[in-house]
Amino acid sequence: MTIPHLTARAASTGAAAVAATALTLFTTAPATADTVVPLPGADLTKTLSDGTTVHIWLDGESANINPSMGATPLHRNAWVSGTGHVDITAGNTASTTGLIYPGYVVGCQVAINGGGVNGGPTAGVTVGSNGSVTPSLSGNAGANLSLGPGQAQSFYILDREKPDGFGADSHKTYNSFTSGSGSVAWADETIGLNGCAGYAQARAFVSVEIDTDTITSWVTIWGQPFSIG
Repeated sequence: MTIPHLTARAASTGAAAVAATALTLFTTAPATADTVVPLPGADLTKTLSDGTTVHIWLDGESANINPSMGATPLHRNAWVSGTGHVDITAGNTASTTGLIYPGYVVGCQVAINGGGVNGGPTAGVTVGSNGSVTPSLSGNAGANLSLGPGQAQSFYILDREKPDGFGADSHKTYNSFTSGSGSVAWADETIGLNGCAGYAQARAFVSVEIDTDTITSWVTIWGQPFSIG
């Protein structure tokens, strides 16, 4: 009668070990899983000096934070999506056209929560007094950023290829619009960050250049900052 007792105990011990292993796998798996962060977008209305009303809004915004293939604390990776819109009500002008420039600011251990029409992040990001954003990088450079503590960089996410006046390839970082309204959407654009040993954040922006019969102006809207690890 002793042998069955020992066998039952061994089986019970084995089951406990399997359960413990399953629990360990369950608790550690989320650390390597993607984290989808829904973002609230933004909304801004501004009246220009000639009476033109500019309405810009950012919606459908999200970030998918993914463990980088670098697999070290110095690597971050995220896929970002969103849609930028502009709607213009003409003031003392007969026609309104413009350009939409969507992009992101990425910072390593630096606050990037400043913003507004005439404000915005500093530390390597140039925001003009007229609201324009001059990126540190252009094109789809977000796939390979290298930042140290206290540094930030901005980049436009569009990279539209089209021939220039001489037939050579040129790259445009904007989407043009006419008749007073336009939009641009992006999905799963990559933000890859290397070299940042501390916390890292990113933030979307949409800059719009407006051309009327009397003025040219810039208006920029800022999304909510989000952590990328």
